[in-house]
Amino acid sequence: MEAFYTIQGEGHYQGHAAYFIRLGGCDVGCHWCDVKDSWEAGKHPSVSVEEIVKEASKYPARIAVITGGEPVMYNLEALTEALKKEGFRTHIETSGAYPLTGTWDWVCLSPKKFKEPVESIYPFVNELKSIIFNKSDFEFAEKYYNHITDFEFEENYHPHLLSSSDKHFFLQPEWSKQQEMLPLIIEYVKKYPKWEVSLQVHKYMNIP
Repeated sequence: MEAFYTIQGEGHYQGHAAYFIRLGGCDVGCHWCDVKDSWEAGKHPSVSVEEIVKEASKYPARIAVITGGEPVMYNLEALTEALKKEGFRTHIETSGAYPLTGTWDWVCLSPKKFKEPVESIYPFVNELKSIIFNKSDFEFAEKYYNHITDFEFEENYHPHLLSSSDKHFFLQPEWSKQQEMLPLIIEYVKKYPKWEVSLQVHKYMNIP
């Protein structure tokens, strides 16, 4: 759909320069999605892996974030292999609706009620980002916290990370409900400090 050089605005790598690669196509269907133009894959042109990596390499940062749409709809082996050959850290942001492919340095899982994650992704998750749209989403977030912490860390899959404790669990207010939900998130994190607060700071900075 698009690719752009920006600042990561959410989660553990917030504030880092990164090259975003947004793939078209998504069947998860979040009603509050802010990139609904990505849902129809056929609306967007096909671009070769070589061209994607060539464009990414024009910029100095070496974090490439694959997002969507829903990127796990596709086999991402060739793309991640080519990015890593050019020295990129490979990050993915996904709902986990399909099995994970590719070689990743950082996996951000953002589960959705509309199409819940496949179980096979849990061992590979570095960062859980739960979107809080209403009060019932706290219970949904806890369910996936428990799923992820039930799995042992697969050290060989993530050679850049030091230990199984290097996992991060974020609660992030849905942008349109931020004024209502953020105070609840703050109190929740104070009560349950295993969680961290994530904000969409790129929207405050008015950048993509």
